[in-house]
Amino acid sequence: MKLYYNPGVCSLAPHIALREAGLAFTLEKVDPATGRTEHGADFLSINPNAYVPALEISPGLILTEGPAIMQYIADQAPAAKLAPAYGTMERYQLQSWLNFITSEIHKAFSPLFKPGMPAEAKTAFKEQLATRFDHVERRLSKHDYLLDSGFSVADAYLFVTTGWSGFVGIDLQRWPAIVAFRNRIEARPSVQAAMMAEGLLKAAA
Repeated sequence: MKLYYNPGVCSLAPHIALREAGLAFTLEKVDPATGRTEHGADFLSINPNAYVPALEISPGLILTEGPAIMQYIADQAPAAKLAPAYGTMERYQLQSWLNFITSEIHKAFSPLFKPGMPAEAKTAFKEQLATRFDHVERRLSKHDYLLDSGFSVADAYLFVTTGWSGFVGIDLQRWPAIVAFRNRIEARPSVQAAMMAEGLLKAAA
């Protein structure tokens, strides 16, 4: 498998999942400015929507959209327990969290990175994010992970998206359970390895 990625963005979540699952994969960086991959391919021919992540499962077979990619990865390595079994209520709870993160957190961040967005609009999006973080805080104040079964691909996705807060002027100290959660997730070897591979962490001297 090959993961098309850009450092530090949402593709970091399936990158973490691949390492947690112990699956063989390669990485290919995408330059959003040129629309080409590091090996010179036109990324539009891989994902017509022009954004990462995209997972090449086999030549010509491409899966897009982070929540779908992460569930696919989890199902390739059931022993890693990154997702509950299909048909169980726990699996639907996982899908509920993935949908919440992608629609209510991930997409609410997008306008905050646009330089032309009016300040009033950015304030409104920050306020919306705060209410979503309040919801997550209530869960994590009583549980270490989003699911009762333990670490899942949803936790990887939440870790990545909440990590953008500092870049847009949101202080996570207001949500201590989220801060503690992020510290737990960041300490995982798979997360350290993924962040190092993407140039987000430096190797220890």
